[in-house]
Amino acid sequence: MLALISRVQNVRQDFSCSHEPNSEFFQISNPPSSAVQPKEKAALRFGCLGAAKIVPTALATPAKSHSDVVLYAVAARDKARAEEFARKHGFHKSYGGPSGYQDLINDPEVDVIYNPLPNGLHFEWTMKALEGGKHVLLEKPATDTEDEARQIFALAQKKGLVVLEAFHYRFHPSIQRVKAILDSKELGDVKSISAALSAPEGTAKPDDIRWKYELGGGSTMDPGCEYCRSGITDIHCIVRFDSRFPAYTVNVLNYLASPSKPKSILSASAERYSSAPQHKQVDKEFTATVSLENDILGELFSNLNESRILGIIPRFPKLKATVHCEGGTVEIFNFLIPHYYHYIAVSSIGKQSRVEKAYKFTNGSKGEDWWTTYRYQLEAFVDKVRGRKPQTWVEPQETITNMRLIEEIYAKDGFGSRPQSNYEYHDE
Repeated sequence: MLALISRVQNVRQDFSCSHEPNSEFFQISNPPSSAVQPKEKAALRFGCLGAAKIVPTALATPAKSHSDVVLYAVAARDKARAEEFARKHGFHKSYGGPSGYQDLINDPEVDVIYNPLPNGLHFEWTMKALEGGKHVLLEKPATDTEDEARQIFALAQKKGLVVLEAFHYRFHPSIQRVKAILDSKELGDVKSISAALSAPEGTAKPDDIRWKYELGGGSTMDPGCEYCRSGITDIHCIVRFDSRFPAYTVNVLNYLASPSKPKSILSASAERYSSAPQHKQVDKEFTATVSLENDILGELFSNLNESRILGIIPRFPKLKATVHCEGGTVEIFNFLIPHYYHYIAVSSIGKQSRVEKAYKFTNGSKGEDWWTTYRYQLEAFVDKVRGRKPQTWVEPQETITNMRLIEEIYAKDGFGSRPQSNYEYHDE
């Protein structure tokens, strides 16, 4: 409890000036005027499929400070909603109605498609975007099945196009610093890795798409929320949780364990969201134990709807990854959205413990203290599309492995894979 109070005090100190124009916290959502770049004449024109709540955070705000990104168009099923969304977030035009998504893809002015649609629609509309000759920034999890992921990257390779599964946290200096500590062997060989993410009860409402099996819902796939106030009243700030928690736990396990690969799921269990028939295969919580090469053990936990303390007090969210090594431990708190606040605690046997933070690279790589994970990701994505070497990358095989592991967890806990898309790609 004392440790938790200390963390809260640290967060309060970091956020105490959060509304000041020059504070990093303020600049996360409001890039300084000096960073708002005039657009290059041939800047990449992004088209967005759907008026999703994640778009301002994941694309619209980061685009303000990137000179090679233009918010060109957005499409939504509802024409009026598309128009209003475009006005609000700075897209030049909009498409709406039953053919809106395809009309956007068919627009010859669009270079890149951003796909934040529900999980169950990722495969169909990413394949259609690739067929239309567009690069794709694809929200995670990339698909509902491993086979769908393989098809996407096979088509992208054939067409010479870029597809990135948007694990934005991977592009931030903080998680890369953790990986550097492990790779340095400062703490010896890795023995076990645990990753836990959770959100308080009520975060995702009963009618949320994340509870819909047919759209690829469930805690192992896509739990999360948009904006909610912390259950700890001393933190007077709005914390944003991304919407794909368990996919993150699987990904961070694979990343921190690499080059060791997962071998098998030793155990897995899950709890249904409700007893309603439509939730028979929709999990609100899952745990899994994974065996990896070189005798590494992985422990995963995710809960989108963690019950309140005494039925009243919302629980503080779990946002942590911990690596136990032969000679010590390294823990990162808030690897998911570290741009708001994080810490890296390093404990080495026989040595003094230390705490680090990493908001900016120290090796000359591009970035600012106020850059979000999404801004770092956008930088890498544009570099890749332009034929430059990105600072880091989420490789296709990582996405495929991630989906395989998710399916194996579902098979082990008895909930079964999410339904494969009805869309079929026919090679011409």
